[in-house]
Amino acid sequence: MDDLLLPFRWIYRGLVWFANSPRTLITSYLLMIMVAGVLYSQAEHKNAADSIWWAVVTASTVGYGDISPTSLAGRFLAALLISTMVLLVIPLITAHFASRLIVDDDAFEHAEQEELKADVRRLRALVEEMAARQGIEVPELGRPEPASPTPPWERRRRRRRTR
Repeated sequence: MDDLLLPFRWIYRGLVWFANSPRTLITSYLLMIMVAGVLYSQAEHKNAADSIWWAVVTASTVGYGDISPTSLAGRFLAALLISTMVLLVIPLITAHFASRLIVDDDAFEHAEQEELKADVRRLRALVEEMAARQGIEVPELGRPEPASPTPPWERRRRRRRTR
């Protein structure tokens, strides 16, 4: 089963790598425009400037209509370019910029987390010391207090039924 998922993991890692680097996103966009322009000029027998213009207009999904493919290969290339832009490149660019804009200023830094952990350890030691003086047993960490056998809402129901 893991062998079947391996290509998808590679694709996912590649997408994450693309999305986390603005330089890679811009470079891949420009490369895609250039490649699509060259392929379009070969398929439709157009000059390079018109082909690059067609690729930019098509990739942006504006589609002015001044240049449009007439051959099957040109139409297939247009469909592939539009699909790639709409389903892959634009969402990656949007996700990248959104992740830069959405920053949690209240998130704890690593040093702050370590300081809080140390404070909790000191408080735990103080509580245990005070409990030992009073003869009270402090529950161990990670173990919740034993709950009553029936939750409060069940106790209310039982009281209502018995009345």
